[in-house]
Amino acid sequence: MEIFVYRAGAPRVEEGFTPADLLELLKDESNVIWVDMEAPSEADDQVLLDIFHLHPLTVEDCRATRHHPKVEEFPNYLYFILHGVRAEITPERFNTIELDGVLGSNYIITYHHASFRSINNVKQHIRSSPVACQRGASFLMYQILDQIVDYYAPVLDDFDERISKLEDDIFNLKSTDNSILEEIQNLKRSVLRLRRISGKQLNILYRISHGEFSFIDQQMLPFYRDIYDHLVRMTDLAEAYRDLIGGALDSYLSVVSNRTNDIMKVLTIFSAVMLPLTFIAGVYGMNFDNIPELHTTYGYFVVWTVMLTVASGMLIFFWRRGWIGQKRAEGGRVRDEKK
Repeated sequence: MEIFVYRAGAPRVEEGFTPADLLELLKDESNVIWVDMEAPSEADDQVLLDIFHLHPLTVEDCRATRHHPKVEEFPNYLYFILHGVRAEITPERFNTIELDGVLGSNYIITYHHASFRSINNVKQHIRSSPVACQRGASFLMYQILDQIVDYYAPVLDDFDERISKLEDDIFNLKSTDNSILEEIQNLKRSVLRLRRISGKQLNILYRISHGEFSFIDQQMLPFYRDIYDHLVRMTDLAEAYRDLIGGALDSYLSVVSNRTNDIMKVLTIFSAVMLPLTFIAGVYGMNFDNIPELHTTYGYFVVWTVMLTVASGMLIFFWRRGWIGQKRAEGGRVRDEKK
């Protein structure tokens, strides 16, 4: 547990306090107090109950780690749940960290089970300058939420880069395997999760930014509306990425289908060429004594000549039709130029 205190008019933010100091600090309404609980213990939970007098259900929600984003107003505080992104995030393995927050008249509590880069950035900021605390607890809360939302931007950039590379991989596909299909499915799941989380957080930030809760200073609403606008753009991008991944899946299936068609075309051409040759060989391979050409001197060579002529004629016919050696459209242009 880390406790930061800004006293009105002080040149810097103080820290190094213990939970025993909180009761005295909270009595002075001019103080702005931030209590950050990372990987909290049962003793920290007891502080929430005994000192801040949070509702037991609020503390129970804080302990849990799989809640959806939400916001609730109590008589003495505002409780919210939002999600930030993990430091080791990748487009294929998108995951989030839950942040539970409590906003009071002159304090804010952040409660999380894993490290937040955004919260660490705010700590560094207030250590160097107390500006974020001078406007009160609601402005400090804005600074924290703004950092959380901003960290979604690099994730979306990674999604954009990975989808572009995936499209190149699909159109340069040399052999069909399941690795690209698996990657498409992983990206699809990640984007759907991003869209689901950001969509639910949109509702929370909309309610906060439009003055629904009394704990948010009216002068701070434009700042919260700015966060809301950022999240709207990110949600729109997530929706666009979902469409792009759906298009990538269709492209992959189309490329695989075209490769299969090309293979089947080659096999069909070989079969078509071999069919008359098999017929000729079958006729002269029958065990009848009265086959007229069976005992001719040059019968063997004549049959080979006929077979090679038939095979060559069929290959020339297929080539002129554009079925082998060139595309149909190219063949059409060649014939037009000859005309």
